[in-house]
Amino acid sequence: MPAGPAGVPEDRVLSPYTGLTRAHWEAVADSLLAAVEPYATGDRALYHLPGDRVSWSGRLSDGLEGYARTLLLAAFRRDEKALEQYADGLAAGTAGVWPRIEHRGQPLVEAASIALALRLTRPLLWDRLDDGVRQRAASWLGDALTAEPWPCNWELFPVTVGGFLAEAGYEPERSRAAIDRGLDRVERWYAGDGWYSDGPGRAFDHYNGWAMHLYPVLHALLAGDAALLDRYGGRLERHLADYARMFGSDGAPMRQGRSLTYRFATTAPLWLGTLAGRTPLQPGETRRLASGALRYFLDRGAVDERGLLTLGWHGPDTAVLQGYSGPASPYWAAKAFVALLLPADHAVWTAPEEPGPADRADAVTPVRPPNWLLQSTRADGLVRLHNHGSEDVRYDPYYTRLAYSTATAPSSGHDNCVLLGGDPSRTRIEPLGSGGSWAASRHTAAGGARVTSLVVAHGAAEVRAHLVADAPPGTPVRVTGWAAGEGRRSELLPAHALSVPPDPSAPPGPGPGETGPALAGVPYAEGVTADGPTLFVALARLTAEDGAPALADLVTVRVEDGRGLCVEWSDGTGARFRFAPGAGASADRPWTVAPR
Repeated sequence: MPAGPAGVPEDRVLSPYTGLTRAHWEAVADSLLAAVEPYATGDRALYHLPGDRVSWSGRLSDGLEGYARTLLLAAFRRDEKALEQYADGLAAGTAGVWPRIEHRGQPLVEAASIALALRLTRPLLWDRLDDGVRQRAASWLGDALTAEPWPCNWELFPVTVGGFLAEAGYEPERSRAAIDRGLDRVERWYAGDGWYSDGPGRAFDHYNGWAMHLYPVLHALLAGDAALLDRYGGRLERHLADYARMFGSDGAPMRQGRSLTYRFATTAPLWLGTLAGRTPLQPGETRRLASGALRYFLDRGAVDERGLLTLGWHGPDTAVLQGYSGPASPYWAAKAFVALLLPADHAVWTAPEEPGPADRADAVTPVRPPNWLLQSTRADGLVRLHNHGSEDVRYDPYYTRLAYSTATAPSSGHDNCVLLGGDPSRTRIEPLGSGGSWAASRHTAAGGARVTSLVVAHGAAEVRAHLVADAPPGTPVRVTGWAAGEGRRSELLPAHALSVPPDPSAPPGPGPGETGPALAGVPYAEGVTADGPTLFVALARLTAEDGAPALADLVTVRVEDGRGLCVEWSDGTGARFRFAPGAGASADRPWTVAPR
């Protein structure tokens, strides 16, 4: 029988898709905890993981991060021996080793992990501490109750600390005030249908699941608050209906948004829905998706030869890091092990794995709050996300590209972009709606030009249309497709006002099955603006399917009167759309697009 992660034999009867069982999750947790032990300081208050990277918060804060995030893993594992060692660290850390919790400082983040771990393991850890240690720890954590967070998911860290301190009897009124304040602030960002923006604006990503849902639902569960659980559990259940579609059949989560080095933290909301009893997923489907993601990363080098989680996606990769990423940052992957709060005899562990959405059938699914279109294909198991409403320019290119997938990363060749005069700028993204097979948006491009974009998807094929307005006549326009590689094929075919220019000075040409010249591995087509708004249309496809029909044979596109678009698929289905000036158009004449 083949060995799975951590040397535990696979079970292909219970888990035909992944081979993984609860024993694998336990073994992975144990191996991750064992691997960090050599890097604890003598007093066990800090965990200084190896490497020359230091986050912008400094080495001391990074050491606290190492303690807090691995403590959370030990808490989910219910490892009493490990918890005894973390108790020693808690005593030393609160005796003056740890930095104070201050406004918008990283210790506020780590305080939430420590508080949640203490709440989850109170009989095993907190209740066994000396009174003096408990008082010092409560006092250190208490600063989180009034520390001002950044206006984003950080608002939930005082909530999490307050939930524990109120339960422990420490300044209950101040603790409850912090809970109420944080939950009220986050409420402003609830966009409906189970989705939150991560702060003001339209920053939608995986933080929805591993932060915006995780902390309120766990707080409601631990507090035994039925009213809160009904609110937040109901939102999580609705969220999971969309979220489950964002995993490829190989287990890969969607590679979009920041903090991707947390990797299989993406599975936390899947388990959480089961824990709360608020999920649309069957038990075997939940485990299939979550174990698929765990295995995806472990099979691709997420853990190094020392057993440590690396800073990256598969293996080490600085492209997915932010300034706040320190050596221990990847250990927020610990959130995935909320799974171990579910008992071994729960159906989520004992039911046979069932197929996930990407395993079952081709699908094109609009997601209204972020104005995304999810496109998955069973033949190759890929999931693509067409982004027509999420933006966070601080973390470009992981927010502002037109599309992302479970199999590709944003490329230095500016994949999935519209470039005006060579500039890929895409800001002030405004959603214009979505339907059964389409999504649309407009954005500000180089020089203040406005681009109104539409994608129509069917199977693995896409029609991409872009109306460029308020750009000087003759402005060069380049439309790019998907980055390819690793057995995937990327194609881009010009359909209207675009062409594939012969350019002997261009980078090496397309690989097998690609169409058009390649710019750093990304196919593209080019055109120029006319005197007035100009519509550009291309066909695109990202696929790993062998023997797929030619892209040009799958769809016919007609442009009518320069503003209408008729899309006809080879199976006889189709749709019509029209670009027109938006209602109440201002001086820059923002255009809109809608089906007709």
